[in-house]
Amino acid sequence: MNTRRHNGLRSAFAGLAMIAGLGLGLGLAAPAQAQFSESYKFLEAVKKKDGEKVQNALNEPGTQIVNTRDVTSGESALHIVTARRDLTWMQFLVAKGANVNVRDVKGTTPLVMAVDLGFAEGVDFLIKSGARVDEPNNTGETPLINAVHRRDMAIIRMLLKAGANPERPDNSGRSARDYAALDGKNSAVLEEIDNAMKAAKAAPQKPTYGPSF
Repeated sequence: MNTRRHNGLRSAFAGLAMIAGLGLGLGLAAPAQAQFSESYKFLEAVKKKDGEKVQNALNEPGTQIVNTRDVTSGESALHIVTARRDLTWMQFLVAKGANVNVRDVKGTTPLVMAVDLGFAEGVDFLIKSGARVDEPNNTGETPLINAVHRRDMAIIRMLLKAGANPERPDNSGRSARDYAALDGKNSAVLEEIDNAMKAAKAAPQKPTYGPSF
């Protein structure tokens, strides 16, 4: 009888421990789920151009939601508005602290996205906002390589003027200049790149300050 009673008490305590553990797990999961939910709602509001909901989310004290990313694609709000060529929303989000160099799961930055779209105004704005002009995607393609693929002279000039390196190779070992050369010696893109490289070499070097060793 005593043995049965002991076993019964042990089972009861085990059950209580399981319930307590489950409750603790749910308690820990709740904030994570809430955070996921808020991120999802924010990105959906950006997609729908719901300015009021976006503004309310950004006004929360200490929030970093402006740089939240989709759990599947890795896209941020800045990716979303760049994809729809929405310069007004791009300016708004960057003013609110959006990271102009944020990458999605493919390593695509908003600048690469703007280049791929031929969105010259977006490219210009992102460069002026501090976007890294040589930031590659996961295949090593830089914004300049993508612009060369498109033969987009306006954006090529923009990137070269901003200091993009035409000799930086992608994962296949080819650079923007290499791709331009595939069009032949008379390629207008190749000529533009070579002229930019000559100008960069001819430019006086900026003086460096500091101790000499």
